[in-house]
Amino acid sequence: MKSHFRASYWKEVECLVTGGAGFIGSHLVERLIELGANVTVADDLSHGLLDNIYEVWTKHGLKFNKQMNNGEIHASKQTFIKCDLEEKNQVKEVVKDKEIVIHLGAVIGGRGYIDTHPAECCKNFAINHNVIEAASNAGVERFHYSSTACVYPVPMQLEYGSSYFLGEEDAFKDGWANCDQEYGWAKFMGEIELQAFKKQHGLKCSISRYMSAYGERENDTHVVTALIKKAVERRDPYVIWGSGEQDRAFTYVSDIVEGTLLTTEKITDGTPVNLGTTRRYKIKDVAYKILELTGYKPNTILFDTKKPIGVLSRALDISRARQLLGWEPKITLEEGLKRTSDWYIKVKPKSIETIE
Repeated sequence: MKSHFRASYWKEVECLVTGGAGFIGSHLVERLIELGANVTVADDLSHGLLDNIYEVWTKHGLKFNKQMNNGEIHASKQTFIKCDLEEKNQVKEVVKDKEIVIHLGAVIGGRGYIDTHPAECCKNFAINHNVIEAASNAGVERFHYSSTACVYPVPMQLEYGSSYFLGEEDAFKDGWANCDQEYGWAKFMGEIELQAFKKQHGLKCSISRYMSAYGERENDTHVVTALIKKAVERRDPYVIWGSGEQDRAFTYVSDIVEGTLLTTEKITDGTPVNLGTTRRYKIKDVAYKILELTGYKPNTILFDTKKPIGVLSRALDISRARQLLGWEPKITLEEGLKRTSDWYIKVKPKSIETIE
């Protein structure tokens, strides 16, 4: 199935990407620039990196001075603004005069982070409200909200080797929700608030739910980069969190970006859309693929069942994305892991993992 962008839709559009200096955000910014958009990135740099934006701008031959002036850096029609999304006045300023807002900004991390930083994750309630309200008040033409598979009920994901694919309607299974930790609840309530602004104020909006995104520029609080890091550093024992039997449907970042932009372009009524793959992989099998790619054979592979692992099995039904967007993932896990491993070996990014 082939997805269809209208290049003219994004040409010269004034677009704001919150969290645009982060992993997915910077790839999204890169694609938007390719499509001809004028992109403003709003990020407080608590997780994102200016180097990600510099890399994107340099790829496009844009000239810029790294010296920040009043919290801003400009590269032709592209802009970075250091912005605390918890501060209403700052959010109001960055949203002003924007046509499209794509909201990725959040307190975020992998399983180890969200399990050990529940209070930090609750900041997302305030962040989502500030950005949604400011965008609505500013009269933006479109608002896109990046959500997560963590909105789905935990009890539906507690069976090893499940064959069930979570559909969008499952977030309110039988009229109730049971999200995955504080992070999942904050993301889900962001969806509810956005739909409320659609209902009351007519805000044209869309929602995509991401599933285990991975790729270049991802930090080592997430499983794929963490496993690559241990292989590149020749850790022995090579530690895999949990039994390794837990599974996920991993989605490469370029597929996430394409789905996000298609959702923004094609959906205006707040209908949530899953962006993921339908192929499950056990965590231990992902680790074995990474060891093979990096040419490392540790003497001992240790399964640490005391570490956080989250739900036992998770994959998404993407029939709605196929039907409404003409979207489905293109990059296989093997290809995505190679790209990510090659990047890690070349860049050797700084570790931020809080649990080893």
